[in-house]
Amino acid sequence: MDSVLPHRAAQLLGAARRVVILTGAGISAESGVPTFRDDLTGLWARFDAQQLATAEAFHAEPDLVWGWYEWRRARVRRAEPNSGHLAIATIESRTPDTTVITQNVDDLHERAGTRAAIHLHGSLFTPHCVTAAAHPATFPDPPDGEAAEPHEGGRISPPRCASCQALVRPGVVWFGEALPEAALTTAAEAATTCDVLLTIGTSGVVYPAAEIPRIAASSGATVIQVNPQPTPLDQIAAINLRGTATQVLPTLVAAAWR
Repeated sequence: MDSVLPHRAAQLLGAARRVVILTGAGISAESGVPTFRDDLTGLWARFDAQQLATAEAFHAEPDLVWGWYEWRRARVRRAEPNSGHLAIATIESRTPDTTVITQNVDDLHERAGTRAAIHLHGSLFTPHCVTAAAHPATFPDPPDGEAAEPHEGGRISPPRCASCQALVRPGVVWFGEALPEAALTTAAEAATTCDVLLTIGTSGVVYPAAEIPRIAASSGATVIQVNPQPTPLDQIAAINLRGTATQVLPTLVAAAWR
Protein backbone atom coordinates (compact mmCIF):
# COMPACT_ATOMS: atom_id res chain seq x y z
CA MET A 1 0.00 0.00 0.00
CA ASP A 2 1.18 3.51 -0.80
CA SER A 3 2.50 4.92 2.51
CA VAL A 4 0.94 8.28 1.65
CA LEU A 5 -2.57 6.85 2.00
CA PRO A 6 -2.46 5.93 5.72
CA HIS A 7 -0.69 9.22 6.46
CA ARG A 8 -3.35 11.23 4.63
CA ALA A 9 -6.14 9.22 6.26
CA ALA A 10 -4.67 9.97 9.72
CA GLN A 11 -4.45 13.69 8.90
CA LEU A 12 -8.06 13.83 7.77
CA LEU A 13 -9.32 11.86 10.74
CA GLY A 14 -7.40 13.94 13.27
CA ALA A 15 -8.67 17.19 11.76
CA ALA A 16 -12.31 16.14 11.39
CA ARG A 17 -14.97 17.78 13.55
CA ARG A 18 -17.73 15.34 12.65
CA VAL A 19 -17.00 11.66 12.06
CA VAL A 20 -19.26 8.80 11.08
CA ILE A 21 -18.08 5.21 11.49
CA LEU A 22 -19.96 2.41 9.74
CA THR A 23 -19.04 -1.14 10.71
CA GLY A 24 -19.98 -4.49 9.27
CA ALA A 25 -19.46 -8.18 9.95
CA GLY A 26 -15.70 -7.99 9.39
CA ILE A 27 -14.94 -6.25 12.67
CA SER A 28 -16.99 -8.71 14.73
CA ALA A 29 -15.49 -11.69 12.91
CA GLU A 30 -12.12 -10.71 14.37
CA SER A 31 -13.61 -11.28 17.82
CA GLY A 32 -14.81 -14.71 16.76
CA VAL A 33 -18.43 -13.71 16.14
CA PRO A 34 -19.69 -15.42 12.97
CA THR A 35 -22.36 -14.02 10.69
CA PHE A 36 -25.82 -15.44 11.23
CA ARG A 37 -25.42 -17.69 8.18
CA ASP A 38 -22.13 -19.02 9.53
CA ASP A 39 -23.80 -19.62 12.91
CA LEU A 40 -25.61 -22.66 11.56
CA THR A 41 -23.32 -25.26 13.11
CA GLY A 42 -23.83 -28.29 15.31
CA LEU A 43 -27.52 -28.76 16.09
CA TRP A 44 -28.39 -25.92 13.73
CA ALA A 45 -26.60 -27.24 10.63
CA ARG A 46 -29.81 -28.76 9.26
CA PHE A 47 -31.51 -25.37 9.00
CA ASP A 48 -31.31 -22.58 6.47
CA ALA A 49 -30.82 -19.13 8.01
CA GLN A 50 -33.97 -17.84 6.34
CA GLN A 51 -35.95 -20.62 8.05
CA LEU A 52 -35.02 -19.10 11.40
CA ALA A 53 -34.85 -15.37 10.67
CA THR A 54 -38.43 -14.47 9.77
CA ALA A 55 -41.51 -13.43 11.69
CA GLU A 56 -43.34 -16.36 10.10
CA ALA A 57 -40.80 -18.82 11.51
CA PHE A 58 -41.11 -17.30 14.98
CA HIS A 59 -44.89 -17.49 14.99
CA ALA A 60 -44.79 -21.09 13.71
CA GLU A 61 -42.10 -22.36 16.10
CA PRO A 62 -41.21 -19.67 18.64
CA ASP A 63 -39.23 -22.03 20.84
CA LEU A 64 -37.02 -23.11 17.94
CA VAL A 65 -36.29 -19.57 16.76
CA TRP A 66 -35.79 -18.25 20.29
CA GLY A 67 -33.45 -21.14 21.02
CA TRP A 68 -31.24 -20.30 18.05
CA TYR A 69 -31.03 -16.62 18.99
CA GLU A 70 -30.30 -17.44 22.62
CA TRP A 71 -27.52 -19.75 21.43
CA ARG A 72 -26.12 -16.93 19.29
CA ARG A 73 -26.43 -14.46 22.16
CA ALA A 74 -24.51 -16.79 24.46
CA ARG A 75 -21.70 -17.02 21.91
CA VAL A 76 -21.49 -13.23 21.68
CA ARG A 77 -21.37 -12.94 25.48
CA ARG A 78 -18.23 -15.10 25.45
CA ALA A 79 -16.55 -12.92 22.78
CA GLU A 80 -14.51 -9.84 23.66
CA PRO A 81 -14.16 -6.49 21.88
CA ASN A 82 -11.00 -6.38 19.79
CA SER A 83 -8.49 -3.61 19.17
CA GLY A 84 -10.62 -2.34 16.29
CA HIS A 85 -13.60 -1.80 18.59
CA LEU A 86 -11.34 -0.10 21.14
CA ALA A 87 -9.85 2.18 18.46
CA ILE A 88 -13.35 3.26 17.45
CA ALA A 89 -14.16 4.13 21.06
CA THR A 90 -10.95 6.19 21.13
CA ILE A 91 -12.03 8.11 18.02
CA GLU A 92 -15.31 8.86 19.75
CA SER A 93 -13.46 10.16 22.83
CA ARG A 94 -11.18 12.38 20.72
CA THR A 95 -13.93 13.66 18.41
CA PRO A 96 -17.10 14.02 20.51
CA ASP A 97 -19.28 14.59 17.43
CA THR A 98 -18.82 11.00 16.27
CA THR A 99 -21.65 8.70 15.23
CA VAL A 100 -21.05 4.95 15.26
CA ILE A 101 -23.37 2.98 12.99
CA THR A 102 -23.23 -0.79 12.84
CA GLN A 103 -24.82 -3.55 10.82
CA ASN A 104 -23.89 -6.01 13.56
CA VAL A 105 -26.34 -7.32 16.14
CA ASP A 106 -23.77 -7.90 18.91
CA ASP A 107 -22.85 -5.56 21.77
CA LEU A 108 -19.09 -5.41 21.21
CA HIS A 109 -19.06 -1.69 20.41
CA GLU A 110 -20.85 -0.91 23.65
CA ARG A 111 -18.54 -3.11 25.68
CA ALA A 112 -15.54 -1.40 24.09
CA GLY A 113 -16.80 1.97 25.33
CA THR A 114 -18.89 3.36 22.47
CA ARG A 115 -21.70 5.39 24.04
CA ALA A 116 -24.65 4.77 21.74
CA ALA A 117 -24.04 2.82 18.56
CA ILE A 118 -26.86 2.92 16.03
CA HIS A 119 -27.83 -0.69 15.29
CA LEU A 120 -29.32 -0.69 11.82
CA HIS A 121 -30.24 -4.38 12.02
CA GLY A 122 -31.24 -4.41 15.67
CA SER A 123 -29.45 -6.20 18.49
CA LEU A 124 -29.43 -9.60 20.15
CA PHE A 125 -29.51 -7.70 23.44
CA THR A 126 -32.70 -5.68 22.92
CA PRO A 127 -35.56 -8.22 22.83
CA HIS A 128 -39.05 -6.80 22.86
CA CYS A 129 -42.69 -7.73 22.83
CA VAL A 130 -43.82 -9.34 19.59
CA THR A 131 -46.80 -6.99 19.35
CA ALA A 132 -45.10 -3.73 20.35
CA ALA A 133 -41.46 -2.73 20.01
CA ALA A 134 -42.27 -0.07 22.59
CA HIS A 135 -42.40 -2.90 25.16
CA PRO A 136 -38.72 -3.79 25.67
CA ALA A 137 -38.04 -6.99 27.57
CA THR A 138 -35.73 -7.12 30.54
CA PHE A 139 -34.75 -10.41 32.09
CA PRO A 140 -31.55 -11.81 33.56
CA ASP A 141 -29.01 -13.53 31.36
CA PRO A 142 -28.77 -17.29 31.83
CA PRO A 143 -25.74 -18.67 33.65
CA ASP A 144 -22.64 -18.91 31.47
CA GLY A 145 -22.87 -21.85 29.11
CA GLU A 146 -26.56 -22.61 29.67
CA ALA A 147 -27.78 -21.17 26.37
CA ALA A 148 -24.66 -22.31 24.54
CA GLU A 149 -25.91 -25.92 24.69
CA PRO A 150 -29.62 -25.68 23.81
CA HIS A 151 -31.87 -28.37 25.20
CA GLU A 152 -34.24 -30.56 23.19
CA GLY A 153 -32.59 -29.94 19.84
CA GLY A 154 -32.23 -26.23 20.42
CA ARG A 155 -35.75 -25.36 21.54
CA ILE A 156 -36.09 -22.79 24.33
CA SER A 157 -39.46 -21.24 25.16
CA PRO A 158 -39.39 -17.44 24.84
CA PRO A 159 -40.46 -15.36 27.84
CA ARG A 160 -43.65 -13.34 28.01
CA CYS A 161 -43.98 -9.55 27.88
CA ALA A 162 -44.39 -8.09 31.36
CA SER A 163 -46.83 -5.48 29.99
CA CYS A 164 -49.20 -7.57 27.90
CA GLN A 165 -48.12 -11.22 28.24
CA ALA A 166 -47.47 -11.59 24.50
CA LEU A 167 -44.35 -13.49 23.47
CA VAL A 168 -41.00 -11.72 23.59
CA ARG A 169 -39.07 -11.86 20.31
CA PRO A 170 -35.42 -11.23 19.43
CA GLY A 171 -34.68 -7.56 18.85
CA VAL A 172 -33.18 -8.08 15.40
CA VAL A 173 -34.46 -7.15 11.96
CA TRP A 174 -35.73 -10.26 10.21
CA PHE A 175 -36.08 -10.96 6.50
CA GLY A 176 -39.08 -9.09 5.17
CA GLU A 177 -38.93 -6.41 7.87
CA ALA A 178 -37.95 -2.79 7.39
CA LEU A 179 -34.96 -1.35 9.20
CA PRO A 180 -35.83 0.78 12.24
CA GLU A 181 -36.93 4.09 10.76
CA ALA A 182 -35.46 6.25 13.52
CA ALA A 183 -32.07 4.51 13.31
CA LEU A 184 -31.92 4.81 9.52
CA THR A 185 -32.94 8.48 9.60
CA THR A 186 -30.35 9.33 12.25
CA ALA A 187 -27.66 7.47 10.31
CA ALA A 188 -28.49 9.26 7.05
CA GLU A 189 -28.53 12.66 8.75
CA ALA A 190 -25.13 12.00 10.33
CA ALA A 191 -23.70 10.95 6.95
CA THR A 192 -25.03 14.15 5.37
CA THR A 193 -23.19 16.42 7.82
CA CYS A 194 -19.93 14.58 8.59
CA ASP A 195 -16.42 15.56 7.49
CA VAL A 196 -15.06 12.00 7.40
CA LEU A 197 -16.82 8.66 7.12
CA LEU A 198 -14.95 5.48 7.98
CA THR A 199 -16.47 2.30 6.56
CA ILE A 200 -14.96 -0.76 8.22
CA GLY A 201 -15.43 -4.43 7.42
CA THR A 202 -18.55 -3.95 5.33
CA SER A 203 -19.27 -5.69 2.04
CA GLY A 204 -20.87 -2.63 0.51
CA VAL A 205 -23.68 -4.69 -0.98
CA VAL A 206 -26.31 -4.80 1.79
CA TYR A 207 -28.81 -1.97 1.36
CA PRO A 208 -29.89 0.42 2.69
CA ALA A 209 -26.75 0.38 4.88
CA ALA A 210 -24.51 0.48 1.79
CA GLU A 211 -26.13 3.78 0.83
CA ILE A 212 -24.72 5.57 3.89
CA PRO A 213 -21.14 6.00 2.56
CA ARG A 214 -22.59 7.17 -0.74
CA ILE A 215 -24.68 9.79 1.06
CA ALA A 216 -21.56 11.02 2.83
CA ALA A 217 -19.52 11.19 -0.37
CA SER A 218 -22.25 13.03 -2.26
CA SER A 219 -22.47 15.51 0.64
CA GLY A 220 -18.78 16.36 0.43
CA ALA A 221 -17.33 14.09 3.13
CA THR A 222 -14.15 12.10 2.70
CA VAL A 223 -14.91 8.38 2.72
CA ILE A 224 -12.13 6.15 4.05
CA GLN A 225 -12.61 2.42 3.62
CA VAL A 226 -10.91 -0.21 5.78
CA ASN A 227 -11.28 -3.66 4.25
CA PRO A 228 -8.87 -6.45 3.32
CA GLN A 229 -10.64 -7.00 0.00
CA PRO A 230 -12.00 -4.71 -2.73
CA THR A 231 -15.71 -3.89 -2.42
CA PRO A 232 -18.23 -1.88 -4.45
CA LEU A 233 -17.38 1.05 -2.13
CA ASP A 234 -13.87 1.31 -3.61
CA GLN A 235 -15.13 3.61 -6.31
CA ILE A 236 -16.59 6.18 -3.92
CA ALA A 237 -13.92 5.96 -1.20
CA ALA A 238 -11.26 8.65 -1.41
CA ILE A 239 -8.85 6.37 0.49
CA ASN A 240 -8.87 2.56 0.58
CA LEU A 241 -6.83 1.02 3.39
CA ARG A 242 -6.34 -2.68 2.72
CA GLY A 243 -6.46 -4.62 5.96
CA THR A 244 -8.76 -5.67 8.77
CA ALA A 245 -10.00 -3.44 11.57
CA THR A 246 -7.41 -4.77 14.04
CA GLN A 247 -4.60 -4.37 11.51
CA VAL A 248 -5.45 -0.81 10.45
CA LEU A 249 -7.41 1.08 13.10
CA PRO A 250 -5.00 1.11 16.09
CA THR A 251 -2.19 2.46 13.89
CA LEU A 252 -4.50 4.95 12.16
CA VAL A 253 -5.80 6.31 15.46
CA ALA A 254 -2.33 6.57 16.97
CA ALA A 255 -1.14 8.53 13.95
CA ALA A 256 -4.18 10.80 13.92
CA TRP A 257 -3.55 12.04 17.46
CA ARG A 258 0.21 11.98 17.87
